[in-house]
Amino acid sequence: MAQRRIEYQNISFDISYEIVKPNLELAPNSQPLQSQDSPPILLFLHGWGSNKDLMKIAFGKCFREFCHIYVDMPGFGNSPNEVALQTQDYAAIIQKFVYEVSGRKASECVIVGHSFGGKVATLCQPKEMILLSSAGIVVSKPFKVRFKIALTKIMGKLGLRSVGKMFRSSDVNTMNESMYQTFKNVVDEDFSKEFSSYNGVVSIFWGESDSATPLFCGEKIASLIKHNRFFVMQGDHYFFLKQGAEVERLYRSESENK
Repeated sequence: MAQRRIEYQNISFDISYEIVKPNLELAPNSQPLQSQDSPPILLFLHGWGSNKDLMKIAFGKCFREFCHIYVDMPGFGNSPNEVALQTQDYAAIIQKFVYEVSGRKASECVIVGHSFGGKVATLCQPKEMILLSSAGIVVSKPFKVRFKIALTKIMGKLGLRSVGKMFRSSDVNTMNESMYQTFKNVVDEDFSKEFSSYNGVVSIFWGESDSATPLFCGEKIASLIKHNRFFVMQGDHYFFLKQGAEVERLYRSESENK
């Protein structure tokens, strides 16, 4: 594991990451990836509340011809964050990070994005994406959730923020205030236009029992991106954790038929 300091909008972000070449031993993080003989890069972007280790558990032994870059995005894993961010900020930070550690543009990589990481990947406009239950399609909230949101806002206006915190989503109850604000910035974004404007190739994988981003979200994304392949797999929002090899198999079987 290594850390790289990225300067973005006059703020320093210490990004924790790991570079792995599966066909070799763990590559030294100081080793340049800029030579013509360097393997193609597979960049892994985790979902909200997750980290690079989860992505490595799923895919560390897969896609062996690629150089893997696992990264903790700001505010997750070992990458701290003390400022409120937008999804566009995450994409800009990741783009700078990739160039600084590899000498290549993020658009030249194949990016694997899970959930929130799928939105960040889309904004990076890579030549190819692998989306795993990506966020970005708005899902109607049940009444109970809408009630909690409304009550939290009322408590804030009454100066009872500490009471309002009791109703926060479990996704953010361990986050600092900056990350809570970030969560509010990104949680209900409609990325329909962003998906429609993506001109690369995408392989979309989805858990059939996903309740966080229901199956219809994947079907909607597939309808918006012209060059797509859509696969439904057993499991929930984290279906890929024990099915990394199957994701790779399906990806390769379709790729070979293109």
